[in-house]
Amino acid sequence: MQTREVDAPAVQALLAAGVAAPSIHNTQPWRFGLDPDSRSILVHVDRGRGLPIADPQRRTQYLSVGAAVFNIRVAAEHLGWHPLVRLLPTADDPDLLATVQLTRTTAGVRPSLRVLYEAVERRHTSRMPFTGRPVPDPIVSEMISSARAEGAHLDVPDIMATRRLLRLTAAAEARNAAHPARAAEARTWITAPGADAAYGIPLTALGPRDASGRMPVRDFTGALPVPQLPALRFERHAQAALLWTSHDGQEDWLRAGQALQRVLLTTTVHGVRTSMLHQAMEWPDLRDAMAGSRQRCHPQLLIRFGYGPEGARTPRAPANLE
Repeated sequence: MQTREVDAPAVQALLAAGVAAPSIHNTQPWRFGLDPDSRSILVHVDRGRGLPIADPQRRTQYLSVGAAVFNIRVAAEHLGWHPLVRLLPTADDPDLLATVQLTRTTAGVRPSLRVLYEAVERRHTSRMPFTGRPVPDPIVSEMISSARAEGAHLDVPDIMATRRLLRLTAAAEARNAAHPARAAEARTWITAPGADAAYGIPLTALGPRDASGRMPVRDFTGALPVPQLPALRFERHAQAALLWTSHDGQEDWLRAGQALQRVLLTTTVHGVRTSMLHQAMEWPDLRDAMAGSRQRCHPQLLIRFGYGPEGARTPRAPANLE
């Protein structure tokens, strides 16, 4: 079989998929390179686009990079390659978190990811209220299987357990709001309407507050004198999923990021919206509490999902090689 050439249009398509991945506060903490000899995309972490207060261990940066790696895998299969991923490939370059080698397609290696490609561009975080219509069990089962396929776990708790997780998230949100340095760090990633910014979250992409106070929506603006959307009533019974791993090292974070993106693309294919509630993960005691009584459970992210309006787009930096 003829192996596709790694030409400029193909590389651009791979990188465009990579930068479409989600990242906390839209920091986009990745850089890309190309090794033509091994036909590999090199994925580095950009330590200059971190959150030193909220994410001192850079765990969330690794999740974000992992999501970008998964998008590159999806694009590679769409273009006819079988991507071989190596995580943390060399100790000599700690910023090189992954390589994606583009090899010829091999039948039967794994279920194809090609069906997810069209969802890469369509996936957006939605901070709006959902309708409350339950997502059917077959779709939820597919979400759980998607996380498992990437070496992570996805738990979808019942109503009472979900409320407990939301209460922990609300407690974290209150702590963040009362912590001036954390609140200021979050505000630095908010961009004004019309600003020529490649990173961060535009004011137009922020959602409303929950009029009932049940949904712990992150408040990015604090006391800033900016226009606020009127408060709306969110769904009474939220559906949420806890993404977790059995271990908590750098490679686990990268796998969790790939699992996260596989889940998000799976939901997008089915017309299900998602938003990410990360606040509790930013406080060690609350993150531990999210695990409940489970042993060897390291929570990575809480995902709210359901049916509702599509999320607003956030900017993306150019998909360039460095």
